[in-house]
Amino acid sequence: QVQLVESGGGSVQAGGSLRLSCAVFGYTYGWYCMGWFRQAPGQKREGVGYRHRDGGTTYEDSVKGRFTISEDNAKNTLYLQMNSLKPEDTAMYSCALDTRQFYCDSQTEYNYWGQGTQVTVSS
Repeated sequence: QVQLVESGGGSVQAGGSLRLSCAVFGYTYGWYCMGWFRQAPGQKREGVGYRHRDGGTTYEDSVKGRFTISEDNAKNTLYLQMNSLKPEDTAMYSCALDTRQFYCDSQTEYNYWGQGTQVTVSS
């Protein structure tokens, strides 16, 4: 059974950094695309960035230049490095995995989702 486990959330002041992790269990790492999403209270879930099956990455405009997706194949883990954090980045962050598509985006119907990790940015 495929399982995604996020970690690394926390509280940070504006301008600070956090690195989120998404560990993948139960599936051969790399043969899928993945996305990072976030949802603030009372808001719709929105995409943050995506790791495509070829290892390429794309980002939503709201985080471009501040957030970076990377991976450690040996650890079956995807990361989201978040720099220059702003109060509006405060949200529950989740990772998602799709085993069918080559490229992912916010409209992809992901097979699997993690439980999320909370990020709070204070001003």
